[in-house]
Amino acid sequence: MNLTAKHYGIILAALATAILHLTLFPDIVFTLNGLGYLGLLGAYFLPIAFFQQRHNLVWWALVGYTALTIVLWVIMGDKNFVAGTSSATGYYAKAAEILLLIFLWADKPKS
Repeated sequence: MNLTAKHYGIILAALATAILHLTLFPDIVFTLNGLGYLGLLGAYFLPIAFFQQRHNLVWWALVGYTALTIVLWVIMGDKNFVAGTSSATGYYAKAAEILLLIFLWADKPKS
C-alpha cells in the first residue's frame, strides 16, 4: 500500500486520539478506548490479509468507533474546559477525532 497524505492524516489523528486517551491511564474506560483506536488503526493499515480483505468493514468500524466516542463525550463528558486537566484533554481528543473523521471520509472505499 502506497501511503498518501490522507493516510498520514489518518495515522497522525488516530495516534493523537489514542495517546490522549491513554494519558488518562488509571481510568480503564479511557485506556480501553485508546487501545481500541490503536487496534483499529492496525487493522486499517497493517498488511494482514484478513483485515485487508475486509477493508471496507474496517473503515466503517473506525468511523463508527470515532463517531460513538464523540457522541458519548457529548452525553457524558466533562465539558468544563480547564487547561491542563482531563476536561481539556477531552476537547483536544475531540478535535483529533473530528480530523480523523475528515481524513477517513477522504479515504472512503469505493463500494
